[in-house]
Amino acid sequence: MEQENIKLTFPAMFSETVSRFGSHGAYAFAGEEPITWENAHRQIESLSAFLEKNGILPGDRVAILSTNMPNWAIAYFSITCMGGVVVPILPDFSFTEVANVLEHSEAKAIFISSGLLPRIEGFKSENLKTGILIEDFSLVFSEKSSFKFDPDAVPAKQYDVKEDDLASIIYTSGTTGRSKGVMLTHRNISFNALKGRKIQSMDENDRFLSVLPLSHTYENTLGLILPMLCGACVHYLRKPPTPSVLLPALEIVKPTIMLTVPLIIEKVYFSKILPAFTEKWIMRVLYKLPFMRKKLNLIAGKKLFKTFGGKLKFFGIGGAKLNKSVEKFLREAKFPYAIGYGLTETSPLLAGANPVNTVFESTGPAIEGIELKIHNPDNKTGEGEIWARGATVMKGYYKEPDMTAEVITGDGWFKTGDLGALDSGNNLYIKGRLKNMIVGASGENIYPEEIESVINNFRFVVESLVIQQKGKLVAYVHLNMDELEKKYMTLKQDMSEKYEEKKNEWMEELKEYVNSQVSKFCQINKVVLQPLPFQKTATMKIKRFLYT
Repeated sequence: MEQENIKLTFPAMFSETVSRFGSHGAYAFAGEEPITWENAHRQIESLSAFLEKNGILPGDRVAILSTNMPNWAIAYFSITCMGGVVVPILPDFSFTEVANVLEHSEAKAIFISSGLLPRIEGFKSENLKTGILIEDFSLVFSEKSSFKFDPDAVPAKQYDVKEDDLASIIYTSGTTGRSKGVMLTHRNISFNALKGRKIQSMDENDRFLSVLPLSHTYENTLGLILPMLCGACVHYLRKPPTPSVLLPALEIVKPTIMLTVPLIIEKVYFSKILPAFTEKWIMRVLYKLPFMRKKLNLIAGKKLFKTFGGKLKFFGIGGAKLNKSVEKFLREAKFPYAIGYGLTETSPLLAGANPVNTVFESTGPAIEGIELKIHNPDNKTGEGEIWARGATVMKGYYKEPDMTAEVITGDGWFKTGDLGALDSGNNLYIKGRLKNMIVGASGENIYPEEIESVINNFRFVVESLVIQQKGKLVAYVHLNMDELEKKYMTLKQDMSEKYEEKKNEWMEELKEYVNSQVSKFCQINKVVLQPLPFQKTATMKIKRFLYT
């Protein structure tokens, strides 16, 4: 579908999709009949008319606080196609975080799913006049309560939405504390989706299975706008993507495209695949032989491919760094994975490759139309801060001109805050966050993410966090206690001395293992057990600022 000459706004691109693929499926819950693009367009029109009647004007902010569903997409396009600005709120935001976003954005209306109503209970604001239940578009509260949603209504006005009009303000929970409102225009997001499509060809026959929150830029641009560009159908889950929900959905939908975060595939590898190769001594021996490991990984890869429905052509992984061992498995398994890199501030995609062109431990090259450079690279390693420039860079942080000036230079370069390097083929390698980097006693740059990747390969480890305390490196480790107790059944009978002894042995063993795998200045001084899972962002990155 040639859309290069179409105006880069959602209404223009949606109309083009309707004219080309009107009778094709657009949105569905897994296992249910999809609504067509024509039907979706009618619903968008009638919902825009409803917003009009409730006093929403171009430029007004309208929040969406909801789990993923077809009506999320309908609400999003109804707001943006009439020139409104969507404020997507992550479903796992607390009451306080939700209140802060609604207050700061001065949202005039909110779409909310029934299960999340308690998140706004008791919230009062002179701006927020209308609350709409997203499941059926009925009013939760309104100053104009006589107006009800009419599925046959059409907007009274025609709207001229421009490419540089604001489409969305996305508040990042981020890993650095205070949320910031990232202002993205129709051009920012549309350009990003169009260039994303150049990486992987897709059309109206593709099926997306959506498992990440639509309120996050990654899923929003590449899992909502991108499929709209090519008329592909998006399938949603009615419940969170636990194995009991996800596995039957994969079998029914047989997705061709999925977008995920590293944690999803890492869990599958460390809890299901690796144990099968390491439980019995004979398998452990065989798995250590490179040619046998490749054969075994290939067999496991075929099973994994079948588990995911057997039709996958693109399994996108982004949002955080993928574990090196897991990527090696995916390569040898010939699983159609691809890694991308980006930030909310860049709409989000900056670099990526398709499954045929992946480069081990790299995100691939910059996407078409984006410039990447390493600012002030180290003479020896070539590593430095990644800077980006192009049409996908945000307009700025909402109401924060000083903060915006700190990250966008006068000539348009965005400072990502990530450390990386480029190879001779312009493939990008991410080293970690600039703010996370630890400077060693002799001035060495230590990337905690790289040490954590080694720790997470050790048995029973679910996740870890490396920080510096009093000049020494300390690893906080969260374990899979069920697996640990299965291994040492006696622990259940005797939870005192034996348990403590075994635990201390295990921690010492972990420390020795890590220190044998990392350089001298990356040595771990101490291992501390983290009893509860670490708190995380929407893309499953640990909120480091809470622990450092």
